[in-house]
Amino acid sequence: MEILSHNFAPCRHVADTRQNLNNKHLNSRQAKLLGGKRSRVLLVRIHKRVQCASLSAGGHLGLNHSGTNSIVKSFKAPQTSRSADSKVLSGSNSGYVIGGEEDASSISEEGESEAKVLIPALPDESNGERGALISSCFWEWKPKLTVHYEKAGCENVGSPPVLFLPGFGVGSFHYEKQLKDLGRDFRVWALDFLGQGRSLPFEDPAPQYNRENDLEGKETLWGFGEKTEPWASQLVYSIDLWRDQVQYFVEEVIGEPVYVVGNSLGGFVALYFAASNPHLVKGVTLLNATPFWGFLPNPVRSPRLARIFPWAGTFPLPSRVRKLTELVWQKISDPGSIAEVLKQVYADHSTDVDKVFSCILETAEHPAAAASFASIMFAPQGQLSFNEALSGCRKNNIPVCLMYGKEDPWVKPVWGLQVKRQVPEAPYYEISPAGHCPHDEVPEVVNYLLQGWIKNLESQGSVALPLLDDLETIQHTTPKDLEFVRGGEKRSVKVRFIESTSLPWNRISSFIGSHVGKLKLKS
Repeated sequence: MEILSHNFAPCRHVADTRQNLNNKHLNSRQAKLLGGKRSRVLLVRIHKRVQCASLSAGGHLGLNHSGTNSIVKSFKAPQTSRSADSKVLSGSNSGYVIGGEEDASSISEEGESEAKVLIPALPDESNGERGALISSCFWEWKPKLTVHYEKAGCENVGSPPVLFLPGFGVGSFHYEKQLKDLGRDFRVWALDFLGQGRSLPFEDPAPQYNRENDLEGKETLWGFGEKTEPWASQLVYSIDLWRDQVQYFVEEVIGEPVYVVGNSLGGFVALYFAASNPHLVKGVTLLNATPFWGFLPNPVRSPRLARIFPWAGTFPLPSRVRKLTELVWQKISDPGSIAEVLKQVYADHSTDVDKVFSCILETAEHPAAAASFASIMFAPQGQLSFNEALSGCRKNNIPVCLMYGKEDPWVKPVWGLQVKRQVPEAPYYEISPAGHCPHDEVPEVVNYLLQGWIKNLESQGSVALPLLDDLETIQHTTPKDLEFVRGGEKRSVKVRFIESTSLPWNRISSFIGSHVGKLKLKS
């Protein structure tokens, strides 16, 4: 079953998309990132420190949702209009707009910057540019278990299919910038995990009959009753469920092997899914992937140990868990708490998170959200650990690409480097400044790197990996400044390609091969 929501234009309405696609490619040609030696990248040698702009004035998000007052002082921002938030306010074009003085000290980078690379901007709708049209859809996987997903670029027949998996507490809405941009070249999907986003149940899995609440006009929380509905008798929002959800989604909705991209929790699920179903995966990209999930033992992997715990995320919730959940949920679903979390995970506090905030708050207000949260927190671990899933991908020769925000306070760079050591052949791009969600904070950079990595694989190496189109970059790990335009102003982000000590000659050989291939095509 597929139901198109009225909130988005159907994917078949693409009358204006082709013209904008041409505009995008024109911009790419201007950059000439993969051309000859002179035009391949815009190289500017500079011999001075890169300085970050610091803005210490207070501001506010200006968010309103369902009558909620604006969340004041949640993000620090300059005392200017919203349109000025995206300006680069340093003495050079290498600076960043950040939230305060403490941020400048934490994300500034000392040393020389070797090169500047001009990359395409996102579609600028204020200037009449159109991104790919997004369709909002529902797919009924099992009775009463309906999955929400979004898609774009379905008219790009024969192009690589890409599936995005979200982190905990968010959903497909977190990949809007990828759908609109990459959907102009690829076929792109983003789904909501069951128990999150718009994949929360449409019916109460364990109804409670509380006349006292009805008389007082209180909204009844779903899943807090004493008896479970038959369709939810085995339901638990675990990482095993999400792995199976992705498997059947790829098989039944997409219908062919995909490139799967995951942020945070979505990165773990992407890796787990790929290791369990290598025949359905063309490659995996990890965006600050969380290296662990779940606290209780898996009943298949450790049946004796699992029996020690009488409850592991199923419905109905035990009485003591219901009371604890109500207390915890009241705190974490508060708008101020949500804003504070966003402040932690975004390194650049000028990033516009209004829509992300509103979508998270909307999900938190769903009557099934609290019980779903309890099920997720008490669900068992997966049958494979993160490292085992990573080993499984390597054993099955599944390509892996790593893109990590350097300023992530949760999944710190050490975790990404551990993944790199386990899969040394995987390209590793360290992005700064960027926090836990680099795809939303610096989508221009992530989209550019992801698109280049996919083209490298699709061309079997005849197209060089992003930022590896000259021998100097392959031999060294000096960061490059990736420049792009956002809101009419120039931005700059540092990207460092981290190579394994045992692999440079492999990269050099690939580089030579790609350029020999180009010469043969020209002749």
